Amino acid sequence: MIRKACENDIEDISDLLIQVRETHTALRKDLFASGTKKYTNEELKNIIHNENTPVFVFERDSKVVGHAFCIFENYDSEIWVKHKTLYIDDICVDVNERGKGIATALVEYVKDFAKQSGCYNITLNVWGGNTNAESLYSRLGFKTYKTGMEIIL
Repeated sequence: MIRKACENDIEDISDLLIQVRETHTALRKDLFASGTKKYTNEELKNIIHNENTPVFVFERDSKVVGHAFCIFENYDSEIWVKHKTLYIDDICVDVNERGKGIATALVEYVKDFAKQSGCYNITLNVWGGNTNAESLYSRLGFKTYKTGMEIIL
């Protein structure tokens, strides 16, 4: 079942956020600290209650085993054609549940939500080297629209 997150989900979401951090740490030990999570519980409460930052969870047997954190972005200036985007800030499926279609179901749910919300597109970022995520998103129809580059000094 996919639904909007609620405060009762914070513990399970926190566990998933630690898994996300470990994935990122494995890719970029120079940038990410192991054993941490992206948000405090108080920050998670605020995010869950904010209409501009919807969070969706995939629940199985009364446990959240996947999530998608989203952010509405509005582009309305002289340099942009006016449009609304739904940015997927974070998506995760529990390591024990991967390969079962949960990420696909979450993305499809987010796509329907974005359409109903009047969005023009959905965007997300993938860290270089996360080939599993790149492959998944490509299979789901995502295309590269910009590339971030760096020089490590």
